[in-house]
Amino acid sequence: MSIINFAVIGYGGMGSYHAHNLIPAESTRVQAVGTYDISGERQQISQGKGLRIYESLEEVLNDGNIEAVLIATPNDSHKEIAIKALRAGKHVVCEKPVAMNTRELDEILAVAEATGNVFMVHQNRRWDPDFLIIRQLYQKKTIGDIFQIESRVQGANGIPGDWRHLRKHGGGMLLDWGVHLLDQLLWLVDSPIKSVQADLSYILGDEVDDGFMSCITFENGVKALVEVGTTNYTKLPRWYVKGLEGTAKIDDWDLSGEIIAATGRKDVPAPAPIQAGVGLTKTMAPPSEEATEKIAFPEPKADFVPFYQNFYEVVREGAEPIVKNHEVRKVMNVIEDIFRVSHKG
Repeated sequence: MSIINFAVIGYGGMGSYHAHNLIPAESTRVQAVGTYDISGERQQISQGKGLRIYESLEEVLNDGNIEAVLIATPNDSHKEIAIKALRAGKHVVCEKPVAMNTRELDEILAVAEATGNVFMVHQNRRWDPDFLIIRQLYQKKTIGDIFQIESRVQGANGIPGDWRHLRKHGGGMLLDWGVHLLDQLLWLVDSPIKSVQADLSYILGDEVDDGFMSCITFENGVKALVEVGTTNYTKLPRWYVKGLEGTAKIDDWDLSGEIIAATGRKDVPAPAPIQAGVGLTKTMAPPSEEATEKIAFPEPKADFVPFYQNFYEVVREGAEPIVKNHEVRKVMNVIEDIFRVSHKG
């Protein structure tokens, strides 16, 4: 079948990454052929790398050679561009967060349904190796039924870029990194949410959040702590997961960490008290060597195809999207819940 030609709208860090890294790596039947950006400097860079440059969004949408567009612009412009592109007969891939709120997403989806064109959101962190490991542990119950999940990203560089500091553009870390962690969590735990607690950080003085913590309880009993921080000069583990038969810790994206699992042996000695500060404790004493074992991480392999291969199959073959729009909507609902409960204190 014929190749799908893409135009990239917004040739910044993510737009150029899609054009030159993600699309070529993920599908030979999808290609980026042109770009439009309001920055003349970025347009020159794009042209220097062999891509056609467009002088306006309208020029992109009027080009019959362009079958799909990637939207990689500031968050507040996603809805307008997506609707224009869908009405112009283009399929659309949109960077996260899909829009400023659920209402805007519903407007986009209504147009997608009316036009019959494909609209997909690039929730790429479903393919992260660290997440794939946690997903396998959860699904295969390697450490028993998992009942507590801690998922966090932390750095010490503050809010990146320029527009991400501004509320009107959809800035802040909940919409920047939180949308990734929440998408992973909600895709992992197939259960309705029972409750959401949250606290947003404004310690750096910006009008948008520079981090947040949220505790989410699912109806199946799983509890999750999701945290994003930009003032952390030493980091906590990327993942800390507790199961009934073991604990898994992934320190960072380099996949350092460990899994300690119970051996299940009954003939092991009881823990002996240890000196703890100025006192003794048996409760916090380490288990005997016979009671636990260190096991290797499973291979971080996805049992689903890469994003752009899936996009091609959705458009050409009517395949099921890996990132479904109702899942994206659920994430946006949780983000709105976090904003709401945080502001209410």
